[in-house]
Amino acid sequence: MSKSSIKNIGLNIGKVALAMLAILLLGLVMLWVDVWAFEIPTRSALQHPVIKEASSLVDTKGRPIGQFINEYRDPIEPNEINPYIKSCVIATEDIRFYDHSGVDYRAMGRVLIKTVFLRDKDSGGGSTITQQLAKQLYPRPDVRSKNRMMRSFYLVKSKIKEWIIAWKLEKLYTKDEILAMYLNKFEFINRAYGIEAAAMTYFGKHQSELSLEEAAVLAGMLKNPSLYNPVRNPKLVEKRRNEVLDRLNSNEAIQAKSIATDFSKFKRFTVTDTIVPYFKASLESYLYQLIRENNLKKSDGTYYDIFADGLTIESTIDLDLQRYAEAATMEHMAWIQGWFDKDWKQEKPWTYQADDKEQAVRYSVITQRAKKSPRYEALRRKILLPELSEIGVTLTDGELSQLMLEEKSALEQKNISKALKMVLKHPRYIKVKQAIRDLEVAYKSEFDTPVKMKIFDYTKGSREVEMTPMDSIKYHLMLLQTAMVAIDPHNGYVKCWNGGLDYKFFNLDHVHIRRSIGSTAKPFVYTLAMSEKGVKPCDTFLDTLYTILPGEGDFKNKEPWTPKNATKINTALMYNLYHGLMYSKNTITVRLLKELGSVKPLIELWDKMGISKDEKLPNGRLAVPDLPSIGLGAIDISLLQLTSAYTTFANEGRWTKPILVKSIKNKAGEVIYEASHQSVSAIDPLYNAIMMDMLVNNESHEFKMKIKSKNGGKTGTTDDQSDGWYVGLTPDLVVGVWTGGDEKWIRFLREDVGQGFFTARPLFEQFIKKLEKDTTGIYDVQAAFAKPPEEFESLTNCSKKKTEAIPEAARGRQPE
Repeated sequence: MSKSSIKNIGLNIGKVALAMLAILLLGLVMLWVDVWAFEIPTRSALQHPVIKEASSLVDTKGRPIGQFINEYRDPIEPNEINPYIKSCVIATEDIRFYDHSGVDYRAMGRVLIKTVFLRDKDSGGGSTITQQLAKQLYPRPDVRSKNRMMRSFYLVKSKIKEWIIAWKLEKLYTKDEILAMYLNKFEFINRAYGIEAAAMTYFGKHQSELSLEEAAVLAGMLKNPSLYNPVRNPKLVEKRRNEVLDRLNSNEAIQAKSIATDFSKFKRFTVTDTIVPYFKASLESYLYQLIRENNLKKSDGTYYDIFADGLTIESTIDLDLQRYAEAATMEHMAWIQGWFDKDWKQEKPWTYQADDKEQAVRYSVITQRAKKSPRYEALRRKILLPELSEIGVTLTDGELSQLMLEEKSALEQKNISKALKMVLKHPRYIKVKQAIRDLEVAYKSEFDTPVKMKIFDYTKGSREVEMTPMDSIKYHLMLLQTAMVAIDPHNGYVKCWNGGLDYKFFNLDHVHIRRSIGSTAKPFVYTLAMSEKGVKPCDTFLDTLYTILPGEGDFKNKEPWTPKNATKINTALMYNLYHGLMYSKNTITVRLLKELGSVKPLIELWDKMGISKDEKLPNGRLAVPDLPSIGLGAIDISLLQLTSAYTTFANEGRWTKPILVKSIKNKAGEVIYEASHQSVSAIDPLYNAIMMDMLVNNESHEFKMKIKSKNGGKTGTTDDQSDGWYVGLTPDLVVGVWTGGDEKWIRFLREDVGQGFFTARPLFEQFIKKLEKDTTGIYDVQAAFAKPPEEFESLTNCSKKKTEAIPEAARGRQPE
């Protein structure tokens, strides 16, 4: 090839290269113009940057009852920045912070040369503090689903946007204002947002009080808070801290490197900004679903966020009713706990009527509770996490047990987790096993050593005692729990919600737990027997054992089913439906089930009332199985579901879906949601009126409560007195109550005091008494149930029979 040809080829390549460069530069200019014109926030927006704003929760009268906030943030002013923080952050993040105007071109050149040409992955970033603030204020789009070319395009576009915003920020704010905004905005993980929150979370002190080595830890986290997480990776954190101190190049920094950083005061922020903690906690998932079901979106097309968008959420809770409910709960539970403690005075619940296998189960519950405690977590962080962080893994308690109980060679042959495989292959395997042993020794020692602590107390809320942590776990486990919810039957508004004794000690919301409902299921069977099979309320049935055989009717039981009465006694007397329900006779309910010939009508009825026939439990079993035992309450549903179903009786046979939120307003005060009532006709008004009369009859005569309100209700008790239930009805309020232990073996031993009649029913009575004494008009004591249809009188003309006591059955007995 001639020289001229080679020269021409070279010229052509040069022209192509220049053309491509020109196109690239033109493209960048056009992209720059596009970003400037359409994506850069206005001066006003930059002067008022968007910070996540908590949403307010108010009761039905507009009174504040809580906030939705998940960012623990306490902003500081520019003149309040700890000098150690300032020097550490500038030394590591932006050494020329006070010299540039938002973009550090020297740093960008360094990154370009070292990263692109020298392939040095540790060359550092070129972003200034101002650029990082711009990125925080206006996050980059999610490009994980894009291809490589599009990801590169969006990266360049985002960089241009951040450069322009940084330049604008520098025109609007002083350097110290920018630094304060950056430190206030940064997320230090573990629920700590901003430098002040981080200082309190990791060191239990204000940022102004941080020492140099502590300031260096937080400054080091700015590079990658997940990697340099003091909780998970303490050794990496120490290494990064020392890198920060090295950049200060001072004698004080050299001395600080020799000081071990103390994280013993680490404590995650816990939201306590509510006076209805159980309700507010449950409302989070309810609102998440409500917002999506109703397509509540902002102008940018994203769904409203209750933790960020400053909404005003008007709930259906009435704070007055809520306070009365809580007061009644404390009074009643203190009383019932006294009976419970007497019942167990001579017995130990961990071993009572338990074989070796059952005892192991019970003690494992205690161990699980201990190992979920903050005290154990602190031990784990101190002893085990330093070793695991060297490997870069975390292990569950189950994986720790595997590691200790099985030989390494045997584990290697099993299908184990990726984390376990990494530990087995790592040189620190032996040290990890030793750390696990050390943790177990420390755990047993610390949890068996008496210390001063606060425990739950009925009168004061809490009291200080000296006991071992293990004894405190047993103490709290042996406290009976409770739940109470009240619903307006006409509109479905949930008026009060109490999920337990005290959210600070017991944060499980018992309004939602699933338990068998006992005899509270019976009114639904009675109603169907009347409406579907023509059974009249005055018809009588013999109190004797009845059996439902396999293949009988459309029942699905595989074995003969012959349930006994709770008293284990059959009186051989004749009971009409009023007496059968009042004395809660299992035998009469079984007889009515036989009349129905199937439980499918019962399943369908509950399905209309919000208890879905398709609902499944975590184990895959149906919550409402197609078995005759469901007529006696062998279904696993929540107190909210049960109480809601009972509102049908107080609302002339119409079930209304429970409502927790009446309306939602956005930050501008515009109503973006208003609740609408969803109701269905579930029971014929005539038979509903008869059942309502039966429920009122339950609370009359010898069982009459000391209240003025017209009322009815039904008790329920499950096997071995594990659960006590009561659903009470007044014309305008249906109240559900549950009591029991967090474990089913935490129960009353005596049947007489373990029944719902004793454990749950008095709480309803105390609550209504308090409402009746209120003089502000929140409760109408004169309210009456709806007038029944005309045919009602002729069908219930057995008044003598329904009011006449049956001495043999009633003497000394209480309904379940």
